[in-house]
This record gives sequence, C-alpha cells and structure tokens, in this order.
Amino acid sequence: MTKPRPGHIASRMRLLDSSGIRKVFDLAAKMVNPIDLSIGQPDFDVPDEVKAAAYDAIKSGKNRYTQTQGIPELREALMNKHLRRDQRSGREIIVTAGTAGALTLAFLVLVEPGDEVLLPDPYFVIYKHLTNLCNGVPRYVDTYPDFRLTAARVERCITPRTKLLIVNCPNNPTGVVAGEKDLRDIADLARAKGLIVMSDEVYSAFSYDAPHLSMLPLYENTLLLEGFSKSHAMTGWRLGYAIGPADIVREMIKLQQFSFVCAPSFAQHAGLKALSVDTKPNLAAYRKKRDIIYEGLRDKFEVVKPCGAFYIFPKAPWGTSAEFVTEAINHNLLIVPGNVFSERDTHFRISFAAPDERLERAVKVLREVAQR
Repeated sequence: MTKPRPGHIASRMRLLDSSGIRKVFDLAAKMVNPIDLSIGQPDFDVPDEVKAAAYDAIKSGKNRYTQTQGIPELREALMNKHLRRDQRSGREIIVTAGTAGALTLAFLVLVEPGDEVLLPDPYFVIYKHLTNLCNGVPRYVDTYPDFRLTAARVERCITPRTKLLIVNCPNNPTGVVAGEKDLRDIADLARAKGLIVMSDEVYSAFSYDAPHLSMLPLYENTLLLEGFSKSHAMTGWRLGYAIGPADIVREMIKLQQFSFVCAPSFAQHAGLKALSVDTKPNLAAYRKKRDIIYEGLRDKFEVVKPCGAFYIFPKAPWGTSAEFVTEAINHNLLIVPGNVFSERDTHFRISFAAPDERLERAVKVLREVAQR
C-alpha cells in the first residue's frame, strides 16, 4: 500500500486538542469501580413513552431521510415551545444531529477568519475549539470568582472585530444561572454593538431555584441552541435544534444538507412525543443531588452554589486543579480539572448526574483529599 505523503493531515487539525473530558473517560475505562463524576450525562433513562414512540416510528417505516431542516410537526411544536406567534417574524428553525451538530453548523456559518468570538470563561470545551477550527479568535470574558456573565464584563472585551457572543445558561461547567437583569443588560449591549448572541440553553430543564429565562425573546439576533440529550437522557439519539434569525438558519440548513443531511428520523418522531413528557420529577431529584454535593463541600471548599445544569465547580484547596484532580484519581474518584474549561487552572468540575450514594462517597473522598 502506498503511504500518504508527509503532511497529509490538514493544518486546521493542529488547532484542535483532544477533549480533556474524553481523556478522563478513557481513564475511567481502565479503573476498577471508580467513583465516576466526570461525564455530563443524566443517570436516569429515556422515558418509556419516548422509547415506545421511537419503536413505533421504526416499525412503521419512518426510517428514511427527512427534510434537511426536520419534520414539520416537530419544528412547529418546538416553535410553539419557545416563541409566541407574534415573536416568530424573521425567525426560522432547524432540527440538528444533537446540540453539538447545531453548534458546528452555526460556527461554520457565522465565523470567518479573524472574527472575534466572546467566550465566558469558564466555558464549555467545544466553543473554543470550533472558534479555532474556523480560524476565528477566541476572546475570554473573565467571570471569576462568582461566574456571573454581566454586560460590564462583556463590554470590556468588545473590539471592532467582535462578531459573536456565546451565552451558556444554565452554565457548563459552573452550574450558574444568569438573572433576568443580567440577560436583559446583555441583550441591550448586543443590540447597541450589533453582535450576534449564540445562546446555548441545553440545560434549560435543570433550573432549580427559578424558572428558566431564555435569551431568545429578549434579543432579535439571538440564535438559540437546544436539544433533548440532557432533559430526556437522549444523549445517544443525537437530537438538537436551533432557532434564530432566518438568514442564519437558512444557511445552516444549506450546510446540513451537505454534511449531516438530517437528524435521525426515528429520533425526530420520538422527540415530538418527548415534548409532552413531564420532566419535573427529574428536576426535583437533581435539586436534591445539587444539595448533597454543595452542602457536603461548602465548608471545605470555595464554591459557588449551582442554580442549574448538573455541575459544580469548586476551587482546588491546594495546588493547581490538575494536581488536585490527580490526587483525587489516586483515591479512585474521577473528576475533571478546570483547565479543560478555562484559561485558569484553579478549579475542577464535578458532575452530580449520578446516584445519591455515589455523590455521598465522593463528598467523603473530596473532604479527605482537601486535608492533604
């Protein structure tokens, strides 16, 4: 077989690094019965009625390509969920192969070489790497120590090259939820500066202390990204969507036609059923998990109480986050160092999407490791 010539890998791949979360995931596979709090995946299963809808779709022959933008009845139902009729003018929707698929399409459609993308730090890992893949310039909005994204913090980072602001609420990895005033102030700033806001709200079903507030109705140039992976545990079904300005979404539809083609057909029909499933019991259960982990750590760690998502982001009580996490792993506890999500190496992420008993064991280990 002829060997590929040297340098056959595209140079853009040097701009990406393997996800630190996946490295921890690979490490977990080699450990014996670890206390694994590394991966952001619900510990409950897909609701039975959603599974039944998927089975019915498969058995009835709904296994072919759908329209690139998604089946009409799901798109209509999602529009009804997010916007009143009078708010829909100039907006369009696309169903995507997961929320990650929506993010990938959106970055490729919006970010040109040299465009600056504002990323609240800490950030979800994919934002930085997609910015780099598009030869954009990530600019980091420092939100330490309280992790609040405010208009004042954003404004300090805006330059003439700034095009896009990422809002992730509830936030991964911190669990922080923006208040209504902060979101309205950010909307006003974005309007004044002519920015596009990309609002990742995939954890909207997990808002513990107040109803979720979306950026979508607050600012006309918001691109909402959502999905079913977290709310309905459909992580492997790859079902997400984006709603936003029609000119942006139409380009995403065009690009999806030549990439993902469409979201999985059976999952789209099951997603329509998922919209009628009551997820409040899961919210109550995860509020309890939040309280177990927060109350167990608050006297030993500097930590912000998470009001959403299913993560908590404590500060390492000694050393760097990488050093602290290494010691935790030596105690058979898998967590993720904060430098995966941040330009700092001071905090670490815990996913509390796990059985209560595992969380209680983890609290015990973390308190022991903190005493080093």
